[in-house]
Amino acid sequence: MRNSKIAGVGHYVPERIVTNKDLEKIMETSDEWIRERTGIVERRYFTEGTDTTANMGANAARMALKNAGLEASDLDMIIFATLSPDYVFPGSGVLLQRELGLKEIPALDVRNQCSGFVYALSVGDQFIKTGMYNNVLVVGSEIHSSGLDFTTRGRNVSVIFGDGAGAVVLTPSESTDRGILSTHLHADGEFAEELATLDPGSNKKDRLTHEMIDEGTIYPYMNGNMVFKHAVTRFPEVIEEALNKNGYKASDIDMLIPHQANLRITSYIQQKMGLSPDKVMSNIHKYGNTTAASVPLALSEAVQEGRIKEGDLVCMAAFGSGFTWASALIRW
Repeated sequence: MRNSKIAGVGHYVPERIVTNKDLEKIMETSDEWIRERTGIVERRYFTEGTDTTANMGANAARMALKNAGLEASDLDMIIFATLSPDYVFPGSGVLLQRELGLKEIPALDVRNQCSGFVYALSVGDQFIKTGMYNNVLVVGSEIHSSGLDFTTRGRNVSVIFGDGAGAVVLTPSESTDRGILSTHLHADGEFAEELATLDPGSNKKDRLTHEMIDEGTIYPYMNGNMVFKHAVTRFPEVIEEALNKNGYKASDIDMLIPHQANLRITSYIQQKMGLSPDKVMSNIHKYGNTTAASVPLALSEAVQEGRIKEGDLVCMAAFGSGFTWASALIRW
């Protein structure tokens, strides 16, 4: 069975920069408070009429295709991870397909929130491993800023999230000891409501009511303490799982790409794994938490900055709503 490899990476972020100081003007918060608790300094917000979840993904995809030396017409499959699709239905995968001028190739949508990209990467890896497809586009793209509560009530969540997109192109590896070595996926639905947007839901007769709007249940809710507690446990576990599976230890990692949830979580993982700062990618200060776009966006910037070179051992890991968590170990 053949391996898959990441042949090209790409990313896209909207032009509009929103700083902590900008948020101070519309809610009771402060730059100091946000920096101390999250590590975020600024984030990007989409521009209506310019950016959509699908076309941001397409922009990231074009960059990834160019870096892979491929054309969109070479693609056999699209896998699109997002929690903020353009429409309730259809999913954004087919819209991305249209943006790229493609027809008939399968477009699969993945809804695993912050772990979405690693889940999607695992799916693409399996299709290449089995020989069914050769060139698979995996995309994570999010527009959060249109669905946040920008009042003081929602500040604990709204200051965290930003908009952006990242993409990779998977192709078969020429060597079985290069490329994606393994992926590891987990979930625990017991805590589903601890990080969720509950309304409007299909299990209610009235899909959207004034009460839902007034009570704020249409906006994301997060039990921050519980999420933090589980994240700092699951992140190291799933990274160790990937290392153990392939006979490596933490000191063998050349670059860790964690989901950019919170700088305190990233710092904890770095210390727990005994890694130096230069071996852990962090760009949350620029973009905030972009959920499914977070890992590919960070990966693309790490490659662009020359922090990943051929032969490096790269580990991706994510934790988020569901709860879900996942990792992928790659020999670059």
